[in-house]
Amino acid sequence: MARLPVIVGFGGISPAGRSSLHHGYRRLVLDRLTTAAARETRLSLATLMGLVGKRGDSWTDQFGDKVDLDPFLDAISDRILEGTLIRRLEKNLFDPDHIPFHKRITLSGRNTQPVEFVLSRRHLPEPLPEGWQVSDDPDHPGKLHVVATDHLEVLLSCQRESDVNTAGQLPSGFDPEVLYPARSHPRGLQMTVFAASDAINSLGIDWQTVTSHVAPDQVSVYAGSGMSQLDYNGFGGLLQARLCGRKVTSKQLPLGYAEMPADFVNAYILGNLGTTGTNVAACATFLYNLRQGIRDIQSGTHRVAIIGTSEAPLVAEIFDGFTTMGALADDNKLRELDGLSRGERPFHRRACRPFGTNVGFTLAESAQFVVLFDDQLALELGAPIHGAVNDVFVNADGFKKSIAGPGVGNYLTMAKAAAATRNLLGEQGLRERTYVQAHGTGTPQNRTTESRILSRVAETFGIRDWPVTAVKAYLGHSLASAAGDQLVTSLGVWRYGFIPGITTIGETAGDVHTDGLDILLQHKEVDADSIEAVIINSKGFGGNNASASVLSPVKTEQLLTNRYGTTAMSAYRQRRESALQRVHDYDTAASSGNFSTTYQFGENVLDDADIELNSVALKVRGRGPEVSLQVPDHYREYLQDRD
Repeated sequence: MARLPVIVGFGGISPAGRSSLHHGYRRLVLDRLTTAAARETRLSLATLMGLVGKRGDSWTDQFGDKVDLDPFLDAISDRILEGTLIRRLEKNLFDPDHIPFHKRITLSGRNTQPVEFVLSRRHLPEPLPEGWQVSDDPDHPGKLHVVATDHLEVLLSCQRESDVNTAGQLPSGFDPEVLYPARSHPRGLQMTVFAASDAINSLGIDWQTVTSHVAPDQVSVYAGSGMSQLDYNGFGGLLQARLCGRKVTSKQLPLGYAEMPADFVNAYILGNLGTTGTNVAACATFLYNLRQGIRDIQSGTHRVAIIGTSEAPLVAEIFDGFTTMGALADDNKLRELDGLSRGERPFHRRACRPFGTNVGFTLAESAQFVVLFDDQLALELGAPIHGAVNDVFVNADGFKKSIAGPGVGNYLTMAKAAAATRNLLGEQGLRERTYVQAHGTGTPQNRTTESRILSRVAETFGIRDWPVTAVKAYLGHSLASAAGDQLVTSLGVWRYGFIPGITTIGETAGDVHTDGLDILLQHKEVDADSIEAVIINSKGFGGNNASASVLSPVKTEQLLTNRYGTTAMSAYRQRRESALQRVHDYDTAASSGNFSTTYQFGENVLDDADIELNSVALKVRGRGPEVSLQVPDHYREYLQDRD
């Protein structure tokens, strides 16, 4: 019997805020929450944004002055809301009004005369360009007089305005760099440290307790990014530095790799010795990694899997690339869409409009991590149960006319995910107790192709009014992290009972397929216990399609009760109490500004003396159970001579 991959922890950071304890989800449905829950969400965001913090027993504002918390939160409520979700580009990452670039120009002297100029000796290029004559300048001591007899090509420093001024940005004022010793780390890795720490802290179980029960080779980490680290501290700076007259640093190349989020989790947060890596699958990366993790647990080779992505694509060059492709909702397109004049500011908050009349997607940054245990370990350690991953399916598109265009592979993944859900819920359960977290990018191509796929799958399985939502309407498209955003939002639905609607549109576009679907334009209140599964859909450039079937916590516990019995589940719930208390304590501290970010640089480093080795097992000092060297022999029968 395959082991069930149970979601026991999750965390991250997105334009909606901190993911653990459903804070990010609650920002999406803030207007439907109770007064107490809404206050908790505003407080969580206010501390993230540096607007308020706790010193001793007193609350202080960003200037260090004491404040009365509740009236202060009321006073800054609008500021909190305006500084989250999709909004006009802020200038903390780059200035969209003054983006530097070089324009290539050729200088020539008047009347065929050479070009003459004065140059500092330290700026003299070596070797000299062809046609240059250099001598000391008598009128400028220490300077050189240059005569360029041929046409002189130079790069002139210029500035331009961004065509796109909208993005899903982390909450205003939040800076992951200040939470740990971030030594010139790319932003994606800074976000990784925060997000992975948030997920581990949400367990409510000390990590050393986990590793004392699990052999070092039975933990896997699959985490990465789709775009690599393209800001100046990563590959971006590696490629820009010499052209900008600056030096390449020793960190830009190694820290730029796409799998570096996994490497950081292993080396600086968990000290993991198990399996590691990432799948790079464009916008489907999170689900590809999730598939790797659940396969490890289902097969029994691993008992713990950490799954994550961190994408920090809000750099001018990436905006430029997607804009050139015509993929983004730029300001002019948004104005035209809404009938605004050129001088009017577009509705940046409503830039992403999945399944409505739309003009392109909205770029976003996000880092999301989930922690999976096998079912037996979850019960043994009393871990919180937020749900379980039934299965994840991945398929390519086959032959394609356009590498960026959608294809037929998503039919396979969605149909398989629906069938896998039917296996556990039955025909009626699939039809009546599930909904869809659509990829929903907000592009004209996506609205027709994805809605057609969902509609045909609904028709095939006899589903009527299948609820469909798309959280990119709030968060934007975080590329590799997109399905991670969808997953943590789904976990919030089971806690609070509201499926966030696509509130950026008033109606679906005329070419959207709606047969069998209920595309939610408003928040839909549901009985959380009656929604037993969600299907998460993801589509990526190049023909990368993935769909996941994820089970609710109630359904998960029903399955575990069937397998282990009511007595075992009662004992589990008693053990879980201490974990839930620790989770509550972490949440209280984090909402006060103490995020408990883990970054262990140079600590507990292992060497040869920490390894005990014999022919049947390997033991790592201080690391729980030994690693068996009795590895499976898959090819024994190949050694037998049939003749």
